[in-house]
Parts: sequence; structure tokens; C-alpha cells
Amino acid sequence: MLAINVFKSVRRVLCLGAHCDDIEIGAGGTVLMAQELNPKIEFVWAVFSGDANRHAEQRAGFEYFTRSCGSRSLVLESFRDGYFPSQRDLIKQSFERLKTVQPDLILTHTKDDRHQDHRVICELTWNTFRSHAIWEYEVPKWDGDTTDPNLYVPISPENMQSKVDGLLSSFATQKGKHWFDEELFKGKARLRGAESNCKYAEAFVARKLVVS
Repeated sequence: MLAINVFKSVRRVLCLGAHCDDIEIGAGGTVLMAQELNPKIEFVWAVFSGDANRHAEQRAGFEYFTRSCGSRSLVLESFRDGYFPSQRDLIKQSFERLKTVQPDLILTHTKDDRHQDHRVICELTWNTFRSHAIWEYEVPKWDGDTTDPNLYVPISPENMQSKVDGLLSSFATQKGKHWFDEELFKGKARLRGAESNCKYAEAFVARKLVVS
């Protein structure tokens, strides 16, 4: 297995999430590792739903997970949770505004995610950013839509614990959900770590990779 450190050459990452905490759950460890490998890396975070309470949590999560990067910005939208397919045209307008970000790498939901909001965000990512590097992250849930990844990012034990701590401290409204706990987050990462010959990892689907 050949390991390639892409983060040293990545300048700006655009992270897209349908809901508050999606990015942190799917790619929080990767975000932390990227900053460790490249302190000058920049992050733009765009989250497309949430009320005042959830947006407050998202701001806390964003501050926590991007605390060591070179530059950062947060975009918060308030589209209705669970109704993204019927709001697609309006969400597309938000995506068009994000073109000014000019990212080197985009982190987004997977196309096979069974949550309709997640799928809309993935579809609009590919619709809007047609010549970019796109990694699709996974969000574990009761739907049983585990992905078949082809790209792995090893996460150090320290950054894995930092990810868990950040999730549990930033998103208090989610603690009542039976799946939102340290055991699930570490268990998923441990499985992906076993698949990629390390302790912990986050997994992605990269539909197209261009190497030069």
C-alpha cells in the first residue's frame, strides 16, 4: 500500500455539510491531521441547515476543529432539515456563491448516503465543482448505508481522541441520540484503521483522482 501525503500541497479545503456536526463526524480527524501536516492550510466550512441553537453549536465545533489552521471561514445556511430535495434550487444558489472559494480539495457527503439531505449536497457538489478533487466522507447512522471506500486518512490516537472530545463538547443537543457517543466514533475509525493498516482512520470515496 502506497501512502501519499497530499496535505502538504493543499492550500484551501472546502468542507460541506448538510447539518451541523456532519463534517466533524465524517472528516473531523482528517481536518485535525491536515493542520498537523500543514499549519498553513486554509478551511472554509459551509453548513446548510440549523436553527439558532444548532448554529451556536456549529460555531463552537468549527472553532475547535480548525483552531490550528492558517485561515478559516464559516458559512451557515438555514434550509429546512429533511426537505433539501424540495429546496434544491435555492441550495444551488448557495453553492454558486461558494465558487469564489476556489478550493484545492472538497470534502462532502457520499452519493449513496440514504439521508436525502446528504445526497442533495453531494449531487450539488459535483454539479457545481466539476474539475476539483472531491472526497466523499461517511456519516454512520441507523440506515445501514456504510460506504465502500477507496481512500483512507490515518488518524493518530491523539487526534482521534481530540475528534471525540470536540464532538461531545461542541454538540450537546445530540448527546441524547443513542448513536452519538465515543464508542461509535472510535469503533468506526478502528474498523477503517484495520482496513488501512493503522490504528485509526477516516475513509472516503474518491471517484476521480488525477496524479501529476
